[in-house]
Amino acid sequence: MTAPARARTSAELIEAEGPVLAHNYHPLPVVVARAEGTWVEDVEGRRYLDMLAGYSALNFGHRHPALIEAAHRQLDRLTLTSRAFHNDRLAEFAERLAALTGLDMVLPMNTGAEAVESGIKVARKWAYDVKGVPADRATIVVAADNFHGRTTTIVSFSTDETARAGFGPFTPGFRIVPYNDLAALEAAVDETTAAVLIEPIQGEAGVLIPDDGYLTGVRELTRRKGCLFVADEIQSGLGRTGRTLAVDHEDVVPDVLLLGKALGGGIVPVSAVAARREVLGVLHPGEHGSTFGGNPLAAAVGTAVVELLESGDFQRRAAELGVVLRDGLTELVGRGVVGFRSRGLWAGVDVDPAIGTGREIGERLMREGVLVKDTHGSTIRLAPPLTVTAEELRSALGSLEKVLAA
Repeated sequence: MTAPARARTSAELIEAEGPVLAHNYHPLPVVVARAEGTWVEDVEGRRYLDMLAGYSALNFGHRHPALIEAAHRQLDRLTLTSRAFHNDRLAEFAERLAALTGLDMVLPMNTGAEAVESGIKVARKWAYDVKGVPADRATIVVAADNFHGRTTTIVSFSTDETARAGFGPFTPGFRIVPYNDLAALEAAVDETTAAVLIEPIQGEAGVLIPDDGYLTGVRELTRRKGCLFVADEIQSGLGRTGRTLAVDHEDVVPDVLLLGKALGGGIVPVSAVAARREVLGVLHPGEHGSTFGGNPLAAAVGTAVVELLESGDFQRRAAELGVVLRDGLTELVGRGVVGFRSRGLWAGVDVDPAIGTGREIGERLMREGVLVKDTHGSTIRLAPPLTVTAEELRSALGSLEKVLAA
């Protein structure tokens, strides 16, 4: 009788990845084996408070019971048909997501980058078919320091050289202006402009929040200039900021909305383009598609996610607990924190570089049982599941205070 294989340790598993996995990530040295709610556990049984939530993909925590139940129920019935056939779950998903966002139609995809690529294609098609831009002349205006994904088209308009270097030649047709600068945006928009594509809050850049009135200004400008406002809410949307969408803080409705991450409940990749009917209506059979986009398993989980948001409970929770997060970070300013930006349960925290880089702070917090992720320089991001408790938030902030003091 063969003895069961010995379970490998965290160190052994990390070492085993080296020769066989592409080195396109630099994870913290923790190997997660189990998770529930706001907590994860490594292979040795050590528990950590998850203050990243999969970059907002886990807004409802790990293995939310309603989402797990929806996935199990669908797994027993049907998982994939491709869009060659209809399936019985897709109509309800599209109906409820359109209602939640206040838009008319939905294009289901899988990953966030696919949603962005689809939004770019739709905006260009609209420019040619509806606006009358000459063929192959459409432009899209974007903001510096953006993060919309890592495909070759998307990194073509990135200003992050780490994301760009070595991947050219790049796709033309994009104009880059400073974020939060309406005058620069106005100057860049002309008769060839199909759309303005921005993140209402720039996540990867360090949770950069624009001035009050900026999103309203973008909406007014795009309407006046006759181009589309495309809002990338893949990280900021679906409850994270204390409203369903970040644009809701200014009561703005974009022409095109890009969603992903939390839409799949941390179970399956689900993304979507939601838009006005006259915009998504430019697509015809054969012009765009995805084998897995809108599959019944994704639609079932996505519908359950929308149902969680329809009550408004998660949005209210994020707003209320966001005050606890903001107040706790305020107390740390001048005590290792040089500044921060927060909205709802999302914060970019700038640590004094003399204390350490963002990576070093993340490693120290990991040893205290708290998981966060760095971004540029000495900035860390905090984005706990919306199921986090006030006590857990205060505990995480206490760990940050300890790390900064040490």
